[in-house]
Amino acid sequence: MDSNAAGQPSDWLVLGADIGGTSTRILLAGYDGAPLRRGSAGGGNPVSHPDTAAAALAEALREAFAGIDPARVRAAVVGVAGGSALDQPEVRDAFDRVWSDIGLSCSPTYAPDLAVAFASGTADADGTVVIAGTGAVAGAVRDRHIVRTADGHGWLLGDDGSGYWLGREAARVTLGTLDADEPPGALASSVLHELGATRAADAVAKSDPNAARARVIHTLNTRAPVRLAELAPLVVAAAAAHDPEAERIVDEAARLLARTVARIRQPDEVTPIVLAGSLAREDSPVGAKLRTLVGERFQGPLLSASNGVGGAAWLALAEAEPSAATDEARTRLTAT
Repeated sequence: MDSNAAGQPSDWLVLGADIGGTSTRILLAGYDGAPLRRGSAGGGNPVSHPDTAAAALAEALREAFAGIDPARVRAAVVGVAGGSALDQPEVRDAFDRVWSDIGLSCSPTYAPDLAVAFASGTADADGTVVIAGTGAVAGAVRDRHIVRTADGHGWLLGDDGSGYWLGREAARVTLGTLDADEPPGALASSVLHELGATRAADAVAKSDPNAARARVIHTLNTRAPVRLAELAPLVVAAAAAHDPEAERIVDEAARLLARTVARIRQPDEVTPIVLAGSLAREDSPVGAKLRTLVGERFQGPLLSASNGVGGAAWLALAEAEPSAATDEARTRLTAT
């Protein structure tokens, strides 16, 4: 692209942001799609972190803009999980204040995390995207916009097959083992250790068979519910060790995620299917089984999302100068 294409000087920048429950990430990139600077902070999801979301965004932006004039940014796309919270005036005002305080003159485009995940996996405009991480949701994409979703109902009402769901199933298996006064297997043992209930588990065979059970229930009920997702890696590890309960949970998670895809995708569609999130990766047992199930049922290329913040930056590039938003630029922006 010529440095003065569309009358723009060659020093203009675009900004991509990916705001999730566990992290807030910023990527600044040049007009040619070359990554320039990054910033990061803790979780900025306005639903799960209503009191600190704006502060996390401000922290990540300050890191990214150290030594860089924010006025150079011509377009910005912010991918945000729980984006409906931005409809609340107090939440939107807090985000707008952060934007203004940093010195950004362009107005951000807030996009669903599904949209930026899809863009990080393909340059195509239509298809299907699935995110399986702490939560789980699928979306139908048309002209790079999410036109329909399935699940994403949150930890209490849905997110079937998500990290939260895996963690809850791990806790239920552990409690079931203790209820039955059975020796804990690999999964239950790891959960007891993680929750600091190992010593209490030893008491099962001694004078107090309810000690470990009480410890598990108390610990989990006094934590934020979403922290059940912290037990998900234990399921993955136990499944790798061929623990039968863990393998059952992994199989069911993949089946539930495939069912969510089926709710929004027609069998004869041939557009790309982009899988995103830690549980949907190829090296995840859930992701491996999900790929098998989806590949058997649906047509179209099955792709992996690289990173949401790169997808957001590429969408911002498309806003600033559509001709610059090539697949080569997307590849550069989404490279890890």
